[in-house]
Amino acid sequence: MNLIQWAQNPWGQQVPLHISWGLLWVSAIGALLFLIGHAIYVKFLAKPLAHSDGTAVASGIAAQIPERVARHSMGARLFHLIMAIAMLALLFTAFLPKVGVKFAWVEYHWIAGVVLTVSIIYHIFHATFWLDFWSIWPDKVDIEDASRRIDRALGKSAPAPRKFAKYPLENKLYHLAVMLGGLTAVLTGVFMMKRVETPFFTRNPYLFGDMTWGWMYVLHGLSGIAFVGLVTVHIYFAIRPEKLFITKSMIFGWITRQQYLEHHDPNRWPAEEAASESAHPKATKVPA
Repeated sequence: MNLIQWAQNPWGQQVPLHISWGLLWVSAIGALLFLIGHAIYVKFLAKPLAHSDGTAVASGIAAQIPERVARHSMGARLFHLIMAIAMLALLFTAFLPKVGVKFAWVEYHWIAGVVLTVSIIYHIFHATFWLDFWSIWPDKVDIEDASRRIDRALGKSAPAPRKFAKYPLENKLYHLAVMLGGLTAVLTGVFMMKRVETPFFTRNPYLFGDMTWGWMYVLHGLSGIAFVGLVTVHIYFAIRPEKLFITKSMIFGWITRQQYLEHHDPNRWPAEEAASESAHPKATKVPA
């Protein structure tokens, strides 16, 4: 199977048209195989994870942690919701026609792309100036603990890993993959809007040459294909029983004290109280 479909332009040049749509099934089936393999591993092979005693929390400190620990601000939750709707709209409008569902998809696709672009711009400013920008990036402790987990999974002797900060390493790596795929899709998509009629640009399909347009379509298609697998895996982990508390925190904005103490290291992610819905709410700063 050719990964890229090529064509000859009027000047005799071989130029890329787009990726092979067979990669859509590679991404979808690969994601499903990962889901099945992970579920089998967790059910039958995974060992209970012990954490380092260095992250134990003294009873006095634990008592000071609020019953509800703020995890996601309202702004972060609204961004996640809008981004999710836009992303699903983009995937459906892009790939349903490729599997036989015919409809006038172009306008819906670029509108969803504009919504996604605006939400990402908002998120960049929100995360940079109002939230803890570095909390979602892997740090030295994450790398060290990942090495410990791998060694212990392979039966080697290694210290117990520490509890996570606000985000586990797998969340941080997933965010990195989504960031790279999202920026690729957005940047190529903005230029591709010059090839269709929109209120934002005057249509100009000759802005770039055939070769440049071709590679732009290839990159845009690859990012879309990647998101089929990424979104599938994201939904899977969102509904896994041991991860539901994280999913609920994206809806309600907080996790319980018990969940915080069980999964997180207060030294790496200090707890702050979630906004109360009582008559006298406590004014608090909501973390990233």
